[in-house]
Amino acid sequence: MKSTKRTTINRQMNRRLFLAGSSALLAAPAILRSSRAYAQTPTLKVGHVSPRTGPLAGFAEADDYVLEAISQRFSAGIENNGRTWAIEVISKDSQSNPNRAAEVASQLILEDEVDIIVAASTPDTVNPVSDQAEINDVPCITTDCPWQPYFFGRGGNPAEGFRNTFHFFWGLEDVIAAFLDMWGGTGVAPVVGGLFPNDADGNAWGDPVNGLPTPLAEAGYNLIDPGRYQPMSDDFSNYINAFKEAGCEIVTGNMIAPDFGTFWSQAAQQGFAPKIVTIGKALLFPSVIEGLGERGNGLSSEVWWSPNHPFASSLTGASAADLAHGFTAATGRPWTQPIGFKHALFEVVADVVARSQDLEDPDATLEAIRTTAIDSIVGPINWAQGPVPNVTKTPLVAGQWQREGEGIELKIVANSSAPEIPTTGELMLLD
Repeated sequence: MKSTKRTTINRQMNRRLFLAGSSALLAAPAILRSSRAYAQTPTLKVGHVSPRTGPLAGFAEADDYVLEAISQRFSAGIENNGRTWAIEVISKDSQSNPNRAAEVASQLILEDEVDIIVAASTPDTVNPVSDQAEINDVPCITTDCPWQPYFFGRGGNPAEGFRNTFHFFWGLEDVIAAFLDMWGGTGVAPVVGGLFPNDADGNAWGDPVNGLPTPLAEAGYNLIDPGRYQPMSDDFSNYINAFKEAGCEIVTGNMIAPDFGTFWSQAAQQGFAPKIVTIGKALLFPSVIEGLGERGNGLSSEVWWSPNHPFASSLTGASAADLAHGFTAATGRPWTQPIGFKHALFEVVADVVARSQDLEDPDATLEAIRTTAIDSIVGPINWAQGPVPNVTKTPLVAGQWQREGEGIELKIVANSSAPEIPTTGELMLLD
């Protein structure tokens, strides 16, 4: 029996069990739907999951802009083996909740019967979506999450990998290298305060083996880690006291924006004034920095993507600058880093649809994903390059928010790991 028939039977059985074992679920409306006007035109369904609401909503700020542009690009269909396929994209909100992410992924797979599912924005989204795809034998492509919490957080075995799920992004080794590159030569005391939440990201960043502790120690830094805090904490006094006692001049970690806002406000109240503050996740977004007022100036983070990245879309030909400035022109809002990676997800989808030997056979689709080798708007995407099965890496640099006229801009200040991405400023110590 062909794989496509076996998979169809499995999905039908799973769907019956799903509907029998749960109450009726309200399906979120599709953001985009391609026309089905021509009965002779086959349709390939793509499910899309992201946190459009909740504390991670900043990651999905550009969803409407990206999906509208992709809809226009896909409106004429994609040719595969001499036949044009319509592409239908069905987007659902994870509400920044891992359980909800799993629920809507199940809906997309078992009710909407998508052929490919894509997801982005932290382990809270990509891991539960990927797990549902793996269980249900649906090809899945994800991004916007360091590869370690994606791979090891799902129980991945480097000797085997996964069957159905593929991921592209940078790793903790890359963010550590970028941070060390940025901090080196500043003359500040090599004592670093660590802020790691008790969630998938925080546990990965603080992991003694695969996270920050060992590489920082090897580079001569003393990491002060008071332990995991609960997300949405309202009191960081114990952490601030520990950092003050140890003489921390650098603070790093991985936080959501509300938690960092609470910590940074309490640090000021309690007289803790580090010279460098480099935080992943929370400090990615212009809206967060502007919300901090003058205390946002000089904060730093990793930089996944920017208008200065020298890459272009394999799907539209648009440069990184074109995509970023197009978002600002369309919305009146500053560009954000996830824009490029949201677009790149659909670059991969388009490339896979065009190359698959048989779009009605999931195994052929998986083989097309596995053999992807494109130059995307976020850099090369090629799963043959590792570092582990089902994962490929994209370049990473480091940046600092600096006042520019009446506004504030993210300047790239360290690029040793990716010299093809130009620097646009120099690191300044906090007052």
